[in-house]
Amino acid sequence: MLSQSTVTTMLPVIDMERARHFYEDCLGLAPGGLRPDGKFVYQVGGSTLALFPKPEGTKADHTAISFRVADIAASIAQLKRAGVAFEDYDFPGLKTVDHVCVLGAEKAAWFKDTEGNYLCLHEDLPEG
Repeated sequence: MLSQSTVTTMLPVIDMERARHFYEDCLGLAPGGLRPDGKFVYQVGGSTLALFPKPEGTKADHTAISFRVADIAASIAQLKRAGVAFEDYDFPGLKTVDHVCVLGAEKAAWFKDTEGNYLCLHEDLPEG
């Protein structure tokens, strides 16, 4: 029923100006505009990312959004030049090397936005 629907990812932000600076200047997303309900939207691939004001922020401890990239190492380098700080982990079953962890059929790297939302880059590994 919903397989042909477009998807909007909703991310809560405490400070819209600070968040917009991060998403536009650090991640390079093109601004889509402010909606009457206070959301600020971006078109990302075939999806929509909507930032919405939430004074208390969020306490999510999971990945809120993941961006599929063709070359994770190059993407990390580019984002680091823009000021993005990547997370590093060393847990049983989850260890990053140069910010990257191999999980099943993909490589992944995590970072937080200015509002504390966990974001991810992932690169699909070749099948076989």
